[in-house]
Amino acid sequence: MKEHILAVQRMQDYIEENLEQEITLADLARVSLFSPWHSYRLFQALTGYTPTEYIRRLRLSRSAMMLKKERGRILDAAFDCGFQSADGYTRAFRREFGCNPGAYVNNPVPLSLFVPYGVKFRELRKDDFDMENLQSVFVQVIRKPERKVIIKRGVKAADYFSYCEEVGCDVWGTLLSMDSLCGEPVCLWLPEQYKKPGTSTYVQGVEVEAEYSGAIPEGFDMICLPEAEYLMFQGEPFEEENYGEAIMAVQKAIERYVPSVIGYEWDDENPRIQLEPRGARGYIELRAVKKKTAS
Repeated sequence: MKEHILAVQRMQDYIEENLEQEITLADLARVSLFSPWHSYRLFQALTGYTPTEYIRRLRLSRSAMMLKKERGRILDAAFDCGFQSADGYTRAFRREFGCNPGAYVNNPVPLSLFVPYGVKFRELRKDDFDMENLQSVFVQVIRKPERKVIIKRGVKAADYFSYCEEVGCDVWGTLLSMDSLCGEPVCLWLPEQYKKPGTSTYVQGVEVEAEYSGAIPEGFDMICLPEAEYLMFQGEPFEEENYGEAIMAVQKAIERYVPSVIGYEWDDENPRIQLEPRGARGYIELRAVKKKTAS
């Protein structure tokens, strides 16, 4: 089974690296090391999409981000997606997102973007890792301004895996389509005062300005957070498949850290924050602190 997972992951990696080029089933079979027929079946079984569906959805989502960030021409987006005409691209965009690309350029509302999760990560959990050879974890104090956070609540979730089981991993695609104060979505562990009855401690969302009065996607909620100081813990860069160990290394460092050595104490009135684990920068987690009161 592991051999099949790695074969599909190689196909996913190839698609990611060659999205702007023509991608054929023969290309995918070559990198998977299986026959075209078997590659097709493996890909659909492990991702839930045929290669064609997967590539189309990924290209459309990338084009949506391009239209939003660059206010680009629809025809350019169409060609980048492999469409031969703006009309064909417009129909596909409408089917995928429920609006025309022209309307989206003028009013970039939140969209449910397609996020291509690597199949090899589904087999990983942060359970029994050997923590003898811990890497360095860097710590710095940062200040976050007063802000709002548009969040999607779960039911009982206390971590990423249980949250995805309750809410679904597609939430991240919607969050990526939204402008964020810190440049990316965040995951939060909410203190009790920010929770609603029957909702989860762990949520995902985007930070926006304190004065934000724009749209909130259906099924989402908004909380207001005060200005606060945080200790930002950042681990060393890691191989993507080793993200579980990278998370555990940082979380172990947080558990052992004594903020009083720099004149602070933990501030559990503010949420703990998790950023998306990215191998190139290392895993990052933030925990709120406040100046230690004199005893």
